[in-house]
Amino acid sequence: MEKSALKEFDEIRPYEPEEMKQAFDDLLSDRQFNVIMKGFAPWLPKSVRNGLLRLAFTGVKTPLDFQKRFMKPVVNYIIRKHTDGCKFDDHNEQDEQRYTFVSNHRDIVLDSAFLDVKLVEAGYPTTVEIGIGDNLLIYPWIKRLVRMNKAFTVRRGLSLRETLAASQLMSRYIHFAVTQKKENIWIAQREGRAKDSNDRTQDAVLKMLAMGGDLKELNIVPLTISYEYDPCDYLKAQEFQQKRDNPKFKKSRQDDLDNMKTGIFGYKGRVVYRTAVPVNTWIDELADLPKTDFFKVLAERMDKEIHKGYELFPCNYIALDELNGNEANNAHYTAADKQRFESYLSGQLAKITLENKDEAFLRERILTMYANPVINHLAAMA
Repeated sequence: MEKSALKEFDEIRPYEPEEMKQAFDDLLSDRQFNVIMKGFAPWLPKSVRNGLLRLAFTGVKTPLDFQKRFMKPVVNYIIRKHTDGCKFDDHNEQDEQRYTFVSNHRDIVLDSAFLDVKLVEAGYPTTVEIGIGDNLLIYPWIKRLVRMNKAFTVRRGLSLRETLAASQLMSRYIHFAVTQKKENIWIAQREGRAKDSNDRTQDAVLKMLAMGGDLKELNIVPLTISYEYDPCDYLKAQEFQQKRDNPKFKKSRQDDLDNMKTGIFGYKGRVVYRTAVPVNTWIDELADLPKTDFFKVLAERMDKEIHKGYELFPCNYIALDELNGNEANNAHYTAADKQRFESYLSGQLAKITLENKDEAFLRERILTMYANPVINHLAAMA
């Protein structure tokens, strides 16, 4: 691979194999990183702790090696400890093709991390490179760690002109990663999570992907992520009320970190990842559309595929019936399911500590989050 071609992307790209050792050394010498590590094993002196990490790093040559050695055990631990299992229902070939997975967005950290583990288990030759917003890279050690973990940087908070230039650079990098580096890509269907779980692909994301070349060479695959329980549901509901009561409300960096922590270590119940067939199998049907309509129709068709892929759980049907004040979907749940969800809902609402807490509004917001996948799934299957 031409180093001169790679140089264009130095500002945003993950580390290359020859940069991994220096990045690891820098990580171990970072004071804040050492404070974090001390929290995991406070009884071990720093020299012993770092010595063990260096020993574990032996033989790690590439970001993929790093993921398999360090990240895979961590992610499998999270699956065992904080879910009731993570299933990968895949409709694609595990061949030499590379894919750009475009999915609904449930968790800032785990959406791609769970996918990485499942791709390796399914026999894919590599994992995914991911875009991560620079608003989350608030410490140098976080930036180093995510770059070692195959992340490229998405720049946020720019002027209109800077945003256009940054989008063009990122798009060229994604095309470069898929066609030259032979990497898979994961990207969310929209900037930020759909806080009401009404998952819709933003035209802007598809337009960005098209800036760097032909969409077909990215081999886009719609991917559906389903959580039985979203550990951040109460934080999303709380934010809805904060924005309702103060339209100028904005989350702080600490709020972002709290969301990350809750998302990783909160209970998720059953988790299912389900792929649709690549859009290349049908994208030519849209070829005659005017350019002004093309991305809108492409986004709608991708939404339909993502909505078809939802795994629906009893809590989703219960939430819809609660919102509608009936039991139209009671064939999909039992009295015990209903009692369990009610207990869960009460527990999540109790975590919200707003001074002017609007219980009815917050409850409706959480119920809507769980009901929307059913509504969208039924519409997609109709």
